[in-house]
Amino acid sequence: MVENVLYPAYFDAARTRSEGRRVPGDLAVSEPTVDEIAKAVQQVGYDARIERDTTYSREYEPRGSVIVTGTDETAKNDLVQAVGAYLGVIRGD
Repeated sequence: MVENVLYPAYFDAARTRSEGRRVPGDLAVSEPTVDEIAKAVQQVGYDARIERDTTYSREYEPRGSVIVTGTDETAKNDLVQAVGAYLGVIRGD
């Protein structure tokens, strides 16, 4: 079973691509939380598990991560883009 790990930095509007953001600027949101990311993952149709004490390798403060399961047929980039689109919907942007 494939597990993909998603970090808040992937969707953070305050980050540049070289700092770890993986979605286009128009899909990025300010200070995304693991709870919002997990909710967006579930909206996309996958199972999500939150790990609150993990730290992204390009950051110093732990913001957590979301472990996504059931993505055997989906590329990680496609998953990240879909979750990024739902984050905007959740936030009402």
